[in-house]
Amino acid sequence: MSYVLDTNVVLSYLGGEMVGPLPKGEYFVSVITQMELLSYPSLSQSEESAIQDFLHDITVVGLNVDIRDRAIQLRRYHGLKLPDAIIAATALSLEGWLVTNDQKIARIPGMRCQSVTLKNESNPCMGES
Repeated sequence: MSYVLDTNVVLSYLGGEMVGPLPKGEYFVSVITQMELLSYPSLSQSEESAIQDFLHDITVVGLNVDIRDRAIQLRRYHGLKLPDAIIAATALSLEGWLVTNDQKIARIPGMRCQSVTLKNESNPCMGES
């Protein structure tokens, strides 16, 4: 099974905030997630190294015409912020599941979404939306 990891899930994973492991499968991140992860102004050298190591072991999906067009529609009709629309469009384009704890994305019709349980938090997205 294919999974696209949202930025919030990658941050939780790298920060050791997840209760359990990620589901078994093939993993992808959007180039937007890569950019978000590496562009924090106060990112330490050790944090950057951990992110780079993580990204080295995963497929980073760039923008293409299909993702662009889907992102435009998601932003227009569901009011997503552009980075969220691109990440969601990446999952739709790959016909995979989006692993996210973003409730707004989870409510998009046709979006296959799975959340992760975080220490001291509830699950906003369960199964298909």
